[in-house]
Parts: sequence; C-alpha cells; structure tokens
Amino acid sequence: MAVLTKSGRSAIASSIKSQMVHLAWGDGLETWASELPPEDVIATGLAHEIGRRRADEILFVEGDDDGPLITPTGRFSAVNYPMNNLFMRFTFDFEDAANRTIRELGVFIDTITNPELPAGQRYFELADVVEPGILLVLEHTVPLIRTAATRESFSFVITF
Repeated sequence: MAVLTKSGRSAIASSIKSQMVHLAWGDGLETWASELPPEDVIATGLAHEIGRRRADEILFVEGDDDGPLITPTGRFSAVNYPMNNLFMRFTFDFEDAANRTIRELGVFIDTITNPELPAGQRYFELADVVEPGILLVLEHTVPLIRTAATRESFSFVITF
C-alpha cells in the first residue's frame, strides 16, 4: 500500500506557501443563529461570503510547547526548512465588514481578483473576486459581531 510520506506532505505545504493565500469570511445562513452546522468536507466555498483578505504571514512551523506562535490548536515555532505544518496569519482592518456578523471562515488559494483594482490592495469584497479559487480549510464559528472599533486577527496551522 502506498503512503504519502512526511517529505511529500512538506512538498505540498511548500507549494501552498508559494501561492497567494486568502482568508474569506462570511455571515453564513440565518438558520445558523441558533446552531452552527458541521463543516462539510466536500464544500467548495462559504455559504454567504462577505469578503476576503490576503495572508499577512505564512511560515513553516513545528509544535513547541514554549513557542511564540499561538493558535487555537497549540503553540508553534517557525523553522527555516520545509515542514508539513503551515502557520498563517490574517489581520483584517477596522473597516473590513464593519457592522457585520461573521459565522464562517475559509482559507483559499488561487483566488483571482478584478485586475483593475489598485496594486497592493489586500481586502476584497465579494464583488472584487472574479474566481474564488480552491477552498483548503472551512470553519464555522460562534458569531463574531464586527465593529469599526476593532481589528480582527486569525491564525491557523494547517497540517498536510
């Protein structure tokens, strides 16, 4: 029986790390107000996307109980060689989706945005997205009520 080796998983992570990565967020469906549904492994997008932001940082990491990179799944330290773990950080600005309720998140690769947008733009509303790309990770979350007085930051470690 063939097996995907750790070095093969590191190669997949290297490929992902070299691409443009976005975190999309959405307000989900109204029925989610009472109970969040489980994430669907065959999902290709969010139920109701609002917008998305380019990754601020993508690093190879390894687990480290004293590591400086903290996520909901543990602590990590950055390494300078390919690993099968990728740390990703996304920081949304104050005005991004202000006064909206966020109930879903998705990490995407291969997003294509409108080429007429200003160079260096990092946040894209749904109308700015020409092709959403490939959904890597989907998370439904307790409602996060956005205000223009806060910046939201999300950190993930994706293990391949």
